[in-house]
Amino acid sequence: MGSIDSTNVAMSNSPVGEFKPLEAEEFRKQAHRMVDFIADYYKNVETYPVLSEVEPGYLRKRIPETAPYLPEPLDDIMKDIQKDIIPGMTNWMSPNFYAFFPATVSSAAFLGEMLSTALNSVGFTWVSSPAATELEMIVMDWLAQILKLPKSFMFSGTGGGVIQNTTSESILCTIIAARERALEKLGPDSIGKLVCYGSDQTHTMFPKTCKLAGIYPNNIRLIPTTVETDFGISPQVLRKMVEDDVAAGYVPLFLCATLGTTSTTATDPVDSLSEIANEFGIWIHVDAAYAGSACICPEFRHYLDGIERVDSLSLSPHKWLLAYLDCTCLWVKQPHLLLRALTTNPEYLKNKQSDLDKVVDFKNWQIATGRKFRSLKLWLILRSYGVVNLQSHIRSDVAMAKMFEEWVRSDSRFEIVVPRNFSLVCFRLKPDVSSLHVEEVNKKLLDMLNSTGRVYMTHTIVGGIYMLRLAVGSSLTEEHHVRRVWDLIQKLTDDLLKEA
Repeated sequence: MGSIDSTNVAMSNSPVGEFKPLEAEEFRKQAHRMVDFIADYYKNVETYPVLSEVEPGYLRKRIPETAPYLPEPLDDIMKDIQKDIIPGMTNWMSPNFYAFFPATVSSAAFLGEMLSTALNSVGFTWVSSPAATELEMIVMDWLAQILKLPKSFMFSGTGGGVIQNTTSESILCTIIAARERALEKLGPDSIGKLVCYGSDQTHTMFPKTCKLAGIYPNNIRLIPTTVETDFGISPQVLRKMVEDDVAAGYVPLFLCATLGTTSTTATDPVDSLSEIANEFGIWIHVDAAYAGSACICPEFRHYLDGIERVDSLSLSPHKWLLAYLDCTCLWVKQPHLLLRALTTNPEYLKNKQSDLDKVVDFKNWQIATGRKFRSLKLWLILRSYGVVNLQSHIRSDVAMAKMFEEWVRSDSRFEIVVPRNFSLVCFRLKPDVSSLHVEEVNKKLLDMLNSTGRVYMTHTIVGGIYMLRLAVGSSLTEEHHVRRVWDLIQKLTDDLLKEA
């Protein structure tokens, strides 16, 4: 690589010639080269270690300290990607990636990403890109119909939806909308009285977003869950907590119910929780980031029972509907509350259509002003695969997880710790299979698994129990991959118990 030095400072006689950063034929050639590289990566990703084996700081030792002064050939750059970047990747695309929740992808989504990037639309207002705004409205209604949401969440009804970056941003926007609604009645000095509720299994971004919205840390209630409720919120516990807060002079503001918690995919009972929320005037949001996608299948739709009494709902197609990061869909029943809290109208963005209130300006539905044309990839996914293939994809992952669960149950050394709701299996070695402490022996097993490079799994601790998580869902995972992982688990367990 070239770099800046004392001989490069004279810039008047540059040897590079005329600079054209975007020339159609050169773009065509280089883009084809990159697509070939990506296709080869997908084809060979199974041969790479799933969890990167590099040490912290590895890349600084390989990359020059300064940027190049002179241009470098794409072939040289591609060689460095293969030599230096790929070894430092934890390969989320691997069929043996079972950690966290998989980031699902597809050919259709990639084409949508390509087109969105190529068009480079910054769709903050309708006039800045009418197609970007109107396609998003259509696609959000399409997905709402597939989920059998009530018309109160659709543009074709009285609500509407927006594609956000992440669940965190979706929840932050809705908390702010709920806050502004409450403070309009109570006055701004009452913010110290506002209380937000979620379970102790709610994603860790929940208390963060509450604090970002100005909620006092002491007013963020994390409701304890138990194994008796499968780590979902108990309506009785919520009601008692709300009643106690009201008696103490607090104002219950916001409840975050979860469909598919990160640790165990626990589900909160939306139907009964929404009744309590409605009774006390609490804004109830359903975070269905992972499991909401499963509700496109009739056999899982019951998890959304009671959704007609909910104020907002979000799910992330990048987790299970084959869309690349980032893509989170947020529906709200009363868009005007979101607009009242988030609208900005600087002079340089004013236009006739917006002034006449004839159009949707999505800048007023989110934190940022700028936004990508994300609806393109959802549109391509829905058109290219149809609902039937998306349902098949969900069911296939669930079937593989169920198969793994049955293997675990068939081995007397293991136990399923919590019920499997979707495609995540939480299990552990039983306390009496080793002389080691139960948590220690399970930690050792997980370390042994991940150190092989053949699999990547993570753990969690719920109700004081350390457990291993196997989340099926990578776009490339097939039944034989899951079979191999179970064989590996059994072999390493044999080795571990011999040592113990």
